[in-house]
Amino acid sequence: MSVTTVDDRARYRANPSVLTALKNPRMLTREVLAGLVVGLALIPEAIAFSVIAGVDPKVGLFSSFIMAVSIAFLGGRPAMVTAATGAVALVIAPVAPMYGLDYFIATVILAGIFQVILGVVGVAKLMRFIPRSVMVGFVNALAIFVFSSQFPQLIDVPWLVYPLVALGILVMIVMPKITKIVPAPLVSVVIVTGVVLTFAITVPTVGDQGELPRSLPSLFLPDVPFTWETFTIIAPFALGVAVVGLLESLLTAKLVDEITDTHSRKSREAWAQGVSNVLSGIFGGMGGCAVIGQTMINVKASGARTRISTFCAGLFLFLLVVVFGDFVGTIPMAALVAVMIMVAIGAFDWHSIRPSTLKRMPKSETFVMVATVVLVLITHNLAVGVVGGVLVASVLFVRRVAHFVTVSRTVSGSVARYVVDGELFFASSNDLTTLFSYSDDPSRVVIDLSGSHVWDASTVAALDAIETKYAALGKTVEIVGMNESSSRMRGRLTGGFE
Repeated sequence: MSVTTVDDRARYRANPSVLTALKNPRMLTREVLAGLVVGLALIPEAIAFSVIAGVDPKVGLFSSFIMAVSIAFLGGRPAMVTAATGAVALVIAPVAPMYGLDYFIATVILAGIFQVILGVVGVAKLMRFIPRSVMVGFVNALAIFVFSSQFPQLIDVPWLVYPLVALGILVMIVMPKITKIVPAPLVSVVIVTGVVLTFAITVPTVGDQGELPRSLPSLFLPDVPFTWETFTIIAPFALGVAVVGLLESLLTAKLVDEITDTHSRKSREAWAQGVSNVLSGIFGGMGGCAVIGQTMINVKASGARTRISTFCAGLFLFLLVVVFGDFVGTIPMAALVAVMIMVAIGAFDWHSIRPSTLKRMPKSETFVMVATVVLVLITHNLAVGVVGGVLVASVLFVRRVAHFVTVSRTVSGSVARYVVDGELFFASSNDLTTLFSYSDDPSRVVIDLSGSHVWDASTVAALDAIETKYAALGKTVEIVGMNESSSRMRGRLTGGFE
């Protein structure tokens, strides 16, 4: 059982806290306005992801509202935004067309249950095995993904869209130099929208993306039979949603930790994402996970740091689509495209591709980063890219470590002494049997493993093979210097490979 010490509690305490923000008018204003910007940015994406998932736009919008509000209270990472996402939409997309909306909602609820289970058993601890090169690749792929996702709004559109996007970008570049009290993305959206309405410019608007809901979300209990057959149908999709959603959420939390120089509870975030997905399904939502683009708007572009901004994002999203839907429908997509382009530019790790960095960085690290980016761009799935990047990094690490084992030989009279240095595991121990002079050695051989550690059965099998080869030549072998752990493993496994 783990015990949380006073230092641990201090390490994970939100800084600044919600109470601190509530007492500071300037900070509170920043949090609320950041939530407004994020709420605006969530609308077109929620609609687009609903289309990908094959459901009505209101399903994605309700999901984003419910998940953003619930995660503000449940989640472990302050200021991180959770809503409907493209990664989840891609995984769950086949369900609605094949089995109907009820099975779709049942899949969302089951995915949430899976996430709660994974969170409780501590799957978040696996985050420590994701190397920095994979994280950099993840961030860069995300930036490219966000940028390229704006292309549909920039192709085959009226020419006035381009100067409007440029105006929005210019405002976001200049505004922080004037004041940071009001988030630059919000000012940009207001100015671009004002220009379009004042001059009656005809360009694509948010209203063109899909019909906005006019009522509150209601309870939606899926009408599916509670049978093993139903479980076998939805479980594979639900597990895919659970894994993809958790991976993307935990990586986003880690990224925000680095940006804000704070720590967050990853295990809490994992089960909280599950609870939010269950709530989303119960109210007829499509489910989701942490939204990296909107989180970057919230944290990096708007400077938000507390749960207030996340809660406000969900609240404003609801108010904007249900109460002020007619006005929101007039917002030009060019304004939101400008925001997302700046998010992509700000999220990309430009330092990672500088010539000076590439020259200093080990080629294997650069290769892992590039592999992660390529896998994401090919599959359009951040989770696949991250898992693939980790596998590539693991293979390269094993290959590198395997060459760190050295064997030195000295002969004194009738005794040959071998000193083995390095970590012995499946990759390094495979060549171990070839490093001994069986025929040339005298009748007694001593193998000193005081500078080594036996990690697996492959190494024990290699040591057994060495002893067998010497025994066939009538020579004796003595293995000395093993540490306690290595001795226990060899004692348990030796002789069991024939």
